[in-house]
Amino acid sequence: MTDNQLKLWNAIKRFELDEPEVSLNFTDRLARENGWTIEYSLRAIVEYKKFIFLLTISNHPLTPSDQVDQVWHLHLLYTQSYWEDLCENVLKRKIHHGPTKGGDNEKDKFTDWYEKTKALYLETFKAVAPKDIWPTSEIRFSEIEFQRVNVKRNWIIKKLFI
Repeated sequence: MTDNQLKLWNAIKRFELDEPEVSLNFTDRLARENGWTIEYSLRAIVEYKKFIFLLTISNHPLTPSDQVDQVWHLHLLYTQSYWEDLCENVLKRKIHHGPTKGGDNEKDKFTDWYEKTKALYLETFKAVAPKDIWPTSEIRFSEIEFQRVNVKRNWIIKKLFI
């Protein structure tokens, strides 16, 4: 990393998503909405910050893992935190979220961008992205059948694959 990149990375690492003294903070909400532990949610937030940093240094589009995308989606709901505190004040630029338009061409495009993201991650952070947050492209783009479910009214039974 260059000196400027290191300075930016340190600012992103220090960026706080959790508001003090609220009953349901960002991490709690992330865990609740995704069925994750607090520990896993905290790890996903670190990976989100790494992804945001990679977006700022990359010369090509990137794609997050689904877990990182869930953090991003939630952060976008905290509009002041995302647009003003992070983009304006820390990054000094806007980072827009562009979802797929569907179809095979889009799948190929996002798969390519995902592979480029993981390669840039390795190059930048000198470590392989954790597989439980950054799975293979095959898993990333095949396990996409999600629905919001009220777990107070519905049971969720995990399918067993043979």
